[in-house]
Formats: sequence, structure tokens, C-alpha cells
Amino acid sequence: MSDNEGHVVVVGAGIIGTTIAYELQRRGKAAVLVERDPCGEGASYGNMASIAVTEFMPASRPSVWAQMPKWLIDPEGPVRIRPSYMPRLVPWFLRFLEASRPSRVKELEAAGAVLCRRVYEDLMPLLQEANLTDMLTEEGCLSLYADEAEFSADREHIEVLERFGFRHEVLGGNAIRDLEPALTSKIAKAVLFPENRSISDPYRLLLKLREKFLALGGRIEQGEVVGFDEGDRVKAVRLKDGRSIAAFQTVLSAGAYTGKLSRILGEPMPLETERGYHTQIMAPGISMRHSIIWPARAFMVTPTAGGIRVGGTVEMAGLDTAPDYRRAKVLVKRAREALPELRSEKATEWMGHRPALPDTVPIIGPSAKHRGVFYATGHGHLGLTYAATTARLIGDLVTGVNPPIDLKAYRVDRF
Repeated sequence: MSDNEGHVVVVGAGIIGTTIAYELQRRGKAAVLVERDPCGEGASYGNMASIAVTEFMPASRPSVWAQMPKWLIDPEGPVRIRPSYMPRLVPWFLRFLEASRPSRVKELEAAGAVLCRRVYEDLMPLLQEANLTDMLTEEGCLSLYADEAEFSADREHIEVLERFGFRHEVLGGNAIRDLEPALTSKIAKAVLFPENRSISDPYRLLLKLREKFLALGGRIEQGEVVGFDEGDRVKAVRLKDGRSIAAFQTVLSAGAYTGKLSRILGEPMPLETERGYHTQIMAPGISMRHSIIWPARAFMVTPTAGGIRVGGTVEMAGLDTAPDYRRAKVLVKRAREALPELRSEKATEWMGHRPALPDTVPIIGPSAKHRGVFYATGHGHLGLTYAATTARLIGDLVTGVNPPIDLKAYRVDRF
């Protein structure tokens, strides 16, 4: 056996890559975690802290298409496409349209549900092994509706959850405010998703997993991957500064940047960035126990990181365009419709890149072209939710164990 045999390079140090690296190191593999930016301050820093096991429905479903024209002409709508970026999105949107066929939507729902059913089966052992169970809250998420019309408009979501057996409870006005007194009395109905629990601080979770990884003998290298040394397999990853890191196996889990790497390997994927925004408010003037989401207003609020985080929205503008923080301000304005006493003191704004595939289902599995290369990307809004399960599945593949689920629906060459 060569010196590098058993050596695994994990490219991408967000929550997906870090969890994979920790899992591999825990299984006895010698892992090197390569981070493009310091300390994973991308989507894993600013996500909405939700273990959102009920949010696996594909964004390509026809009911979303029906609302898209209205959203796009509204400057404060939940979806924004920068006009200059529109031509580059055409191939992606054609695949998005293809994924909206009713039969395909059913397949995508099933693929998402398979992953979401596994979430706690994989997450709880991970947190227990790392002594981090205290970071998972007990409270779930409340989905809010101002009236019966809003509730009926979201009925499709509820029916899918019922079909796949995910727990939920419909609540009336008084019961809602018993759970969250800060909510406005204008909310007529809510659905409680008890399994949509939250992480008390997702960035701290990331840092703790890094610490555990290093304590097990893992190694972290900072640098941007720009190429690979290839033979019968990828033998090394090459960094922008000229360094090379030897590899026997390679996991590409660099979030929205994974598409650039897959193209270098001749395995392009239709990966885009859905830019998301949040405002972290450290002096909100209210207290909350549950996270809340208001589907008709397209925002989410989560108590996390020592304050209250308001987030949501989708902006398609690529990886390099400067942030437009008006998007974050719109979300706070919407949040005040639900939480009229909410203040925005000691607040910071953030923008990050969600890795988005047109069918909403992540890529988890081996390369179709290169022996010893594995992909873990395209998790969209569910990176934190799917992190432990993705690590379990990649860990199985890397170590030659049969995964507990069929990975055909998540293969890289499905497009």
C-alpha cells in the first residue's frame, strides 16, 4: 500500500464538507479538509439554523411556476433575478422546467423524503459522538397563515407531508399565541412541525465539528482548488498558490463552487447559486422559542446565535456580483408583520450562496468518470438538515460499505 492510500481530501469546509471530514476521520480514514475561505463563513455561517425535515418539496413544482411571473415583477418579491445574469440562467431554467412535469415532481418528492426520513437517525449519533447534543433545540417550527385562503394555498405542502408520514398539527389563533405570545393576532391559523427543530448556533456547530476533526488527527489546509493531477484516478488536488495535496480518494463538497471543480474533471453539473440573505438581531426586544415561517410572505425567523435571525429570499445573480442588502431589509419589514414588537437593534446583515440544482435534489455519490472521486453538493436550503445523512452516505461509499439507501436518485449524471 502506498503512503497516500487511505488518504482522503475533502474539498469544501462548510457544514457538508466538515461533517464528512469528521465522519471519515472518526472511521479511521486520514482526511485533509481543504477550505477556500477561512472558517467556513459561507452558507454554513448564515443559514437559518433549521433542521427542516418537512421542506423537501421540489421548487420546480407547477404551483411555484404559476407564481413566478408575479414574484419577478415585484421588486420586493421572494425571487429576484439580476437582468444581467439572466442569459446565463437559460440552460438552468430549462432543466428547472423539465423537473416540473407531474411525474418527475413525484419522483423528486420521494427522493427528498427518503433523505429527510433519515435525518435524526444520522444526526443524533453524530451529535452524541461529538458531545454536541445540547446544540439541538426541542422546539419545532410554526408555519403561519393570515386566513383560510393562505392556508388553502399551502395545502399542497401539507398533503405531501401527510403522504410521507411527517408529523404536523394544525392550530387556531389562541393556541398559536400560547406558544409564541409575540405573534400578531392577525395570524388565524398555523401548522406546527415538531420535527423541524433548530440548532442553537449553526456556526458554532461548524467550529465544534472542526475542533473534533482536528482532535482526531485530521488536517485542514486553506487554499482554492484550481485543478487535479489525474492518472487512473485523481492523485492530487492542486491549489491556486501552487501547492498540491496528495489524494487517494477525493470528496468534492464545495457548495456552490463545486460546479467549477466538476467541469475541470469533465463532469459538468447544472449547479447555480441561490443567494440568500439574513439579518441577525441581537437586541430584538422580544423572545421566541419556535422558529416561524410565513409561506405567503416568504420569510423565516429563528431564535439562534444569541439573538433572532430573519432570513429567506432567493436571488439569482452568480457568485461574483456584490450583495444587494435591500433584500435583507425587506425580510425584516415582512417579519414585523408577524412580530409587531420586533426591534432591529444591534443588527448585522449577511449574504451567502446556497448551491442550487434545478430539481432541488442534492448530488450525493461517486463520480461517473473518475475512480475514487465522490460528490456531495447541491443541498440548496437543506445543507444543515442533510449534513449528517450526507456524511453517513459518503462515509459508507469511501469505506466500501453498502449505503442504507439507494443512491440512484442523487447521482451526478442524472441530468
